[in-house]
Amino acid sequence: MNRALPDYLRLSLVAGVGVVIARQLIEAFGSVSAIWQHSEQDWRAIKGIGPKLVKALTTAQSDATVKQVDMLIQQCKDDQIHIICPDDDVFPSQLRGCADAPLILYAKGQLACLNADRILGVVGARKASVEGRLVARRWSSYVSKQGVVVASGMAPGIDSAAHGGSLDAQKPGVAVLGYGLNTGNLQQQRQIEALAAQGCVVSEYVPDKEAHPSHFPQRNRIIAGLSHALLVVEGGLKSGSMITARQALNYGREVFAVPGSVLNDIHAGCHQLIKDGATLVDDTQNILQNMGWHRVEKTSKIYKPSNAIEAKIITLLQAEIKHVDALAEDCGLTVPALSTILLALELDGVVEKLPGSRYTLS
Repeated sequence: MNRALPDYLRLSLVAGVGVVIARQLIEAFGSVSAIWQHSEQDWRAIKGIGPKLVKALTTAQSDATVKQVDMLIQQCKDDQIHIICPDDDVFPSQLRGCADAPLILYAKGQLACLNADRILGVVGARKASVEGRLVARRWSSYVSKQGVVVASGMAPGIDSAAHGGSLDAQKPGVAVLGYGLNTGNLQQQRQIEALAAQGCVVSEYVPDKEAHPSHFPQRNRIIAGLSHALLVVEGGLKSGSMITARQALNYGREVFAVPGSVLNDIHAGCHQLIKDGATLVDDTQNILQNMGWHRVEKTSKIYKPSNAIEAKIITLLQAEIKHVDALAEDCGLTVPALSTILLALELDGVVEKLPGSRYTLS
């Protein structure tokens, strides 16, 4: 355990002291440990430190707070949760340059993921479309196989699809939570364990901290800061995805956005980002080449159609997702006849059936 960790923990537990004021204190006194060696008069001299914060800092010096810190360290040890502070070598290097980086990270899993040299944040709508979830999962799986670590927020929709892609590829990913590692429902706990077994799950909140709406914008800044680039798959103009994108731009990260239908507000955020200078992407290669992450070798197998009908189906589905009725009409077949062919292609892993009797290429 880093010798400064208890002092970082103590500071993180002071009510009213956010990361900005905390860093002002650290810079003013030279180190986090030195804060507690100064007087109330010294604290008052720091800009933004008023009587209430002075009182809170004084309370943090009490035996009760010291005991609370010791109990927290023991709890995390018992629950196999790592506690990371900025003085640790494993603290994410990407976050070090962020003025509002967290003082403490609680983590489960493989800590090396946090300092991977290729981290792609993937965010989007909670109430995502089927197509959006499909893009997030497939693209995350593909880039994971290219050695990219996918980071997201484990929320429903695009986030969960992105994590699913990493799990599909059996590659490490990073999940950033807006609540403590020991909270959440049974399904969330199972997701945490699955992601931690293959990658890493982190939170700046103490293990027993319940979720709160105010936590999620704070979580978003960690996703943005941790990543080398950010991909926004879907999101409205006032969505959390837009907040994350703005934070990523403020940190100097590359932002990619997936375009969609102008008739659906769920794509409005991505369209605005593209207008504002984000890079439009319609393929994973756009991201890999833009970031210099592209790999020349290809490991995927090319399916060779066995007849003209299969070839036509593949050509049609390369252009867009199609309903079985529209596909049957384009191929000049009855739906029962086409369904037999589609089932064979689905079993071969060539096509994938979506909800609503729609089909796309796998």
